[in-house]
Amino acid sequence: MAALIPNTTPIRAFEDHGDRVIAVAALPDERMVTASYDRMLRLWDLKTDIVLKKMEGHRSRVRSLAASPDGKWIASGDESGELIVRDGKTGEPLNQAIKAHDGWIFSLDFSSNSMALASGSSDTTTKLWTWRSSESTWKEQHSLSCGGIVRCIRYSPYITTSSGSGRHHRTNYHVLLAIATDHNVQIYSCILGYNTNYNCNYDPNHDFNPPFPTDLMASIGGGFVNSLAWTGKGSWLLSGSNGADPTIRAWDTSTWQQVGDPWKGHFKNIHAISLNPSGTLLASASHDNRVRLWRLSDRQTIAIFKHSGEVNCVMFSADDKSILSGGADKKILEWPISLDTLPEDGPKDSLMMEQATHQAQGYSDFKILSMNPTVRNACIVGDLPTAEKMLNLDLYINANDHTAYAHRAFIMARRCNWDQSLEDAVQSVTIQPSLAGHISQGIALSGKKQVLAARISFDLASMFTNRDSMTNHFLFLIKTIALFNANEHQEAMIRIGELATCPNVDPVACRIVETYLRVQLGNIALDGGRHNEAVEHFTAAVNASSLLYKLPIHLTYDEFVVLFGWDLKSLWHTANQQHCYALFRAGSLRAAIESYQFIMDKTDEDMKAGLRAGFTALK
Repeated sequence: MAALIPNTTPIRAFEDHGDRVIAVAALPDERMVTASYDRMLRLWDLKTDIVLKKMEGHRSRVRSLAASPDGKWIASGDESGELIVRDGKTGEPLNQAIKAHDGWIFSLDFSSNSMALASGSSDTTTKLWTWRSSESTWKEQHSLSCGGIVRCIRYSPYITTSSGSGRHHRTNYHVLLAIATDHNVQIYSCILGYNTNYNCNYDPNHDFNPPFPTDLMASIGGGFVNSLAWTGKGSWLLSGSNGADPTIRAWDTSTWQQVGDPWKGHFKNIHAISLNPSGTLLASASHDNRVRLWRLSDRQTIAIFKHSGEVNCVMFSADDKSILSGGADKKILEWPISLDTLPEDGPKDSLMMEQATHQAQGYSDFKILSMNPTVRNACIVGDLPTAEKMLNLDLYINANDHTAYAHRAFIMARRCNWDQSLEDAVQSVTIQPSLAGHISQGIALSGKKQVLAARISFDLASMFTNRDSMTNHFLFLIKTIALFNANEHQEAMIRIGELATCPNVDPVACRIVETYLRVQLGNIALDGGRHNEAVEHFTAAVNASSLLYKLPIHLTYDEFVVLFGWDLKSLWHTANQQHCYALFRAGSLRAAIESYQFIMDKTDEDMKAGLRAGFTALK
């Protein structure tokens, strides 16, 4: 990936604070609230850029800020350990400042139903609060001893888990609380309720009880995590760390294991991370004066925005069209999330398009398989019976034609006749070991889920590449696809990611394979009813396929068609259409409509008719 040039020109700047801006929070009605070392909060109208209210009351520097999801409350904490909760509409304090902690209040967060507030402090405790209307104040309900300075706390959205089966099936509803300390990240759980086939005692849409997660269920990571964020329905927890390890890490909440490698880019403390409303982008604010915009699907930085000083806070606008960040320069700057920063515009970038076209042309004459043109063409159009007849004739003429056996093994693999495919492949390498023979054997063994034996066959195939870089590259991709077909999905995707970072590889071929495999993972998730997971995979497929738009990949990369029967001509359209469909199924209607319009703007009339028909059926 080419180096990104930091953007230093914001859309606009909000200037009124007298000291460092330490926190920013969004309210649902096009307003935002900011907190500063100047001991004050400010309520802003994002439509007019004006300050609606300056909020005093803190006697020391403000260190933390939170707005409830329903916009009803604004909470702030300071270095003296005092907590002030205000009315979200007027900004007026609901009561006097509460002496909540014996140290600095570094973090505040409301639960997703706005009924509970958590506060974390340098006094090594996290406290859970609820509103008592009879006393017109927030009351402490629980105190958790965390064993270290509490840097960040974040409530998860509601999480559902299942247990039992049949008439014993039970759906449990949880809320988790992640607490980042100097030593680790602690995960506390609270079961809100459960439903069975015979007893529905909990309605997540109408339950208004404050969640108090007090049962420690996991501890992850090392120390000095400064910021946390939950994805989607709580499937991942994201963490950002300090200068000793200025990376972002993702944690799978089903296993509490790290997902993939750390996200690298910052070189000083990461003070804050924030996920956009549609759950596809992450913004991070750092001591290195930069805000980075990351694509969640492949963990790549797609834009960098630069302040004149360190950046302490960041958030996305409610309409998902901009980023707001503040820090040592006493300003809140707004940055664009435009088509120019997103991967869908890759094909419009003339330089990238020229490079991709040149790469594809250079690949057009390369063929890893030396195959009879009639057999090749039959495989490309899907006429497998004709291809098989031609190979049977070759073997009738010469029973020791090892190449014909290897090619017939490919045909059998296309038909998922794995036993016959393996028999032909073994016959081929028995007569004469060759590149095609060992590839066919590796594909057949993968189809039979004999992964270890398949790896050996592909390793043997590498002995027949004559150290040609293009042949080695293509062999690596074939092995990756075969492993994916053997249900080694995670390893296959890791291999694609690793290959894409290597020098002198064909980026178009890598993107083709990544797109196709991501589409398959998305379809698997859709079939399983995991719609948010499907959105993540299809988003990655759309990003990977952006450079493929209008490239004749079905002609220049037809080896994928010959070996696996892939429909490359409609790959870009399939990735985008399935992405739109998954967004619709996940309930992200605005994003689905934008995706639909994007496809309609780029496709011909025949494809538009098919797209309209498909989505009319969903109504």
